[in-house]
Amino acid sequence: KQHLREVLLHYYLLKKSAAETCRLLVNVYGDHAPSKTTCRYWFQCFKSGDFDVNDKERDGAPKKFQNEELEKLLDIDPCQTLEELSAALDVDRSTVGK
Repeated sequence: KQHLREVLLHYYLLKKSAAETCRLLVNVYGDHAPSKTTCRYWFQCFKSGDFDVNDKERDGAPKKFQNEELEKLLDIDPCQTLEELSAALDVDRSTVGK
């Protein structure tokens, strides 16, 4: 992701439009190119003076358990099923699977 943001910044500094940049990236990266909306978002950031292309810290839902808890359980018995792990951590099976 960061590499693509750096490429977006490069084209912005070359005075390319977001639409033209998006077309160029689709030609090179195909399905892995950023969307038109993403290109416009980053060009707006650059236009406002924000040239930081690094991932930003985001607030999100707090983890239901710490990874350390899961690692301890797996150290004890690496053959535990998702059902066993989710029951031990008191979370949904899909949470452990992620």
